[in-house]
Amino acid sequence: MAKEKANFAARFAAFFFQLHQRYRPTKQTKYFCPHCHNALYRWKAQPLVTIYKCGHDQCPAFLKAKNKLNNSEKYLQQKKLSQFKLRYQYREYHFQPSDLQHAAPDLPKINLNRIFNSSDILGLVLAFHVSCAIPARKTAFVLRHIFKVRISYQTVLNYAESAAYHCHVFNLQNKGPIDNLSAGDETYIKIMGKHGFVFFFVSTQKLKITAYHLADTREVLPATIAIQEAIRTADPDQDLSLITDGNPAYPAAIHFINANRTPLPALSHHQVIGLQNLDKESTDFRHYKQIIERLNRTYKAHVRPANGFNTRNGALALTTLFVTHYNFLRPHMSLKYQVPIPLPELNSIATLQGKWVKILSLASQAAV
Repeated sequence: MAKEKANFAARFAAFFFQLHQRYRPTKQTKYFCPHCHNALYRWKAQPLVTIYKCGHDQCPAFLKAKNKLNNSEKYLQQKKLSQFKLRYQYREYHFQPSDLQHAAPDLPKINLNRIFNSSDILGLVLAFHVSCAIPARKTAFVLRHIFKVRISYQTVLNYAESAAYHCHVFNLQNKGPIDNLSAGDETYIKIMGKHGFVFFFVSTQKLKITAYHLADTREVLPATIAIQEAIRTADPDQDLSLITDGNPAYPAAIHFINANRTPLPALSHHQVIGLQNLDKESTDFRHYKQIIERLNRTYKAHVRPANGFNTRNGALALTTLFVTHYNFLRPHMSLKYQVPIPLPELNSIATLQGKWVKILSLASQAAV
């Protein structure tokens, strides 16, 4: 019996000391691979997440993923190894669900119920500045020299920020259910000379914006906030799929949400990589990714006349009003020239400025 124990200990020691040092268990080992039970080594350490990876070459998960590669993918893997996630990874997040705070416009300095101009003038300001994508200075010029309304460009900006404060809550309360497939992406804008990033998610059938979030980075936390808002109004038993690009923040965010989503169905994720269809997943889902790319171009057309923003709140205000315009006021050719979210209260109103005034009225009533 003692001899058998000695032989077993010798075989175990021989196997153990053949392991590479990076996945050999130590006192600092925190996590182990659920497939091969070897120690995970710390691969990447970021402020919001730490990623641990299994480095064992005989791990069943690694071998299974490697065997799924076709010949072209195996050739590409040799040249671009980082594009293939074959090894088991575990993410340790450094934030909690309570930290997922959606970006919202600041409390306005002026009360729209106490402005000197009429509600019709307010509607014209939003129609020109937001719906027609005319910058604030030109909006003031048009109102002064065509409609004989003396108004400054700063007043235009003040009206926009005040309207955005009410429209933000209105957007979130009235977006309704979402489709099974949603596409997401982020685009950049200039705020005080630096890049800010706006995350968008859009339903692929109804073409409505289901989430928008302004952040300073393209990392995991803002991506998680955007995805969490995008799926907030989904049916509890709904099978949801998200289509994004290759930004690693999206799979990390989905991993965090799925870990806190039980017992609801887990989110599925499809990545469209690059500009060419070099893999089957990109081929199957690229036309969905093109929907969010068109949305980004439409958004850029509305914010480009501003030539950057002097304040973060100004950027968030115009983004919020753009979403209001896009979801409730802008007809889509693919929807037979209907808006993504029709409001019965707007059916009897013919003018664009009248619809803006009605939306502000509905938004103020919802806030009470």
